[in-house]
Amino acid sequence: MKFNARLMWFLTAFYTVAAAGYMIWYANSTAGGFEPIASAAIAMLAVMSAFLAFYLQMTDKRQGLAPEDREDARVEDADFEVGYFAPWSWWPLFLGLFAAVCFAALAVGWWLFFIGFPLAIVALIGFVFERSRGQNAH
Repeated sequence: MKFNARLMWFLTAFYTVAAAGYMIWYANSTAGGFEPIASAAIAMLAVMSAFLAFYLQMTDKRQGLAPEDREDARVEDADFEVGYFAPWSWWPLFLGLFAAVCFAALAVGWWLFFIGFPLAIVALIGFVFERSRGQNAH
């Protein structure tokens, strides 16, 4: 965490200098004046990386030394349980497929959305409740 916080503080400084440099460069170019869109975008990069750096620094203070920060740590030290995922489940495949059909409707036509959305809802319900019926019910 400590390295990540320092990296984000470095990126904050870099984006701040880049934003100032871009504003000065654009003002001295042939177009002249002030260009608000790119200047604001680069400045917002600095603000967002400062948010991340502050969060990582405060988390590091509260959490203490993480396994990633120790020199003598093993891989197993940071191996926490993320959650339970059903093995051999076909529902995520169908859910992703039908979600892709729904997003493809933005390019192809709205009629495709009306086909993909009900199928995606069925796949979502199947994915959520697959461990609640039959032999796997608890």
